[in-house]
Amino acid sequence: MSGHSHWAGIKHKKALVDAKRGKLWSKLSKAIIVAAKSGGGDPDANLRLRYAIDDAKAVSMPKDNIQRAIKKGTGELDGGNLEEVIYEGYGAGGVAVLCEVLTDNRNRTAPEVRKIFELADGKLGSTGCVAWMFESKGLFLVPTDRTTEDRLMEVAIEAGADDVVPAGNNFEVTCDPALYGAVTEALSDAGIEPEVKEITRIPKNTIDLDADTARKVLKLMERLDDHDDVQSVSANFNIPDDVMSEIGEA
Repeated sequence: MSGHSHWAGIKHKKALVDAKRGKLWSKLSKAIIVAAKSGGGDPDANLRLRYAIDDAKAVSMPKDNIQRAIKKGTGELDGGNLEEVIYEGYGAGGVAVLCEVLTDNRNRTAPEVRKIFELADGKLGSTGCVAWMFESKGLFLVPTDRTTEDRLMEVAIEAGADDVVPAGNNFEVTCDPALYGAVTEALSDAGIEPEVKEITRIPKNTIDLDADTARKVLKLMERLDDHDDVQSVSANFNIPDDVMSEIGEA
């Protein structure tokens, strides 16, 4: 299974646990702050903010927390001084890794991210070293027991999606980020509920991993995702089915 699909599934399961601890709310608050800071506090006029709010509501983030984050972003409250940074590097086996970060202190975050790479046999690289290997896409993972491939393809393609392909126990739908809202609405209107929906970076090509390398790469992804300042992590790995069974990842 390709890296973006497999990691999206793992991340979704992690998010359910993180949400219970309140850990995820901090990251979602940052996303709302930056969205409001860059495009204003009205979600009807700011798509990025609307998507960030939708993500927050999906994990039961309280309305007061959402409103407070919006006000920080618009400057009505203190605490909106966040910087968007992209860190790029390589994991075990030469896997390209890209981290999107929101931080109020780059001098603190950079060495922490570098250390995470090094602990997983990876290395933080220079700006631009791997970004060219990825493209921004809307990604939806729909469990195969929720619809048929033909029905999903009919709805998604008509809404402007690029493709619908089987991916393990899911169907994977991708689209241009500009059409993310249209595809989301079309799936909702058709009664098709994705397990995962996000705008993410998808690799143009992938690297097949053996079991040992896969374990190291997944550990790197998990440690990066656990960092409070890291909003999202993308990588260009592929874990073959037999390797997936060996390492025991669902």
